[in-house]
Amino acid sequence: MVRHSVLLVACCLSVVLLQSSGAALTGDITKDPADVVKKYAELDFKGARLEAGTQEVLFPYIAWAGEPAWGTVVVVDRYDVLNHTSDWNILSLLEVVIPVEYQVLGTMYWETAVFLPERRVERVSFHVKGQSHRWRLIAPQIPPHVGVKRMINFVRHAMLQESDPSRLEKLTALRDHLQEAT
Repeated sequence: MVRHSVLLVACCLSVVLLQSSGAALTGDITKDPADVVKKYAELDFKGARLEAGTQEVLFPYIAWAGEPAWGTVVVVDRYDVLNHTSDWNILSLLEVVIPVEYQVLGTMYWETAVFLPERRVERVSFHVKGQSHRWRLIAPQIPPHVGVKRMINFVRHAMLQESDPSRLEKLTALRDHLQEAT
């Protein structure tokens, strides 16, 4: 009898914990829609879209099926999700546009392994919509916006795997240009 009571209590606690942790998930429709934008921007800044194998971590936050093969990466110093509702464009109870400001250092081109510095502030308005009890980004689909330190480490890793001397020379120059941008 005691054994059955302990088992019953354990099952009830499991159900309560599962329900409470599910409600706390980023993107839950009862939570702030800016949390989805913050999480997406954070993962992108950390390089989640640099490789196909790491992009799936973004699927809970986006409505589109996948990423195109980007030929460029926007290298950024930092970003700021404008979290004040006065900065938002509220379209309905389940639809809002939330801006993010990126401190851009320049653009890196994959094919040529070239970094073109161009310091600027880029403002991107992310369209967020409630779908299936979750907030999801529905637009725009922009090239990766990766932090400069992560980009330098990514290029260093590519250098370690490169066997072609001419390509290694380009990657070394790219790394040096990225370091100069910081």
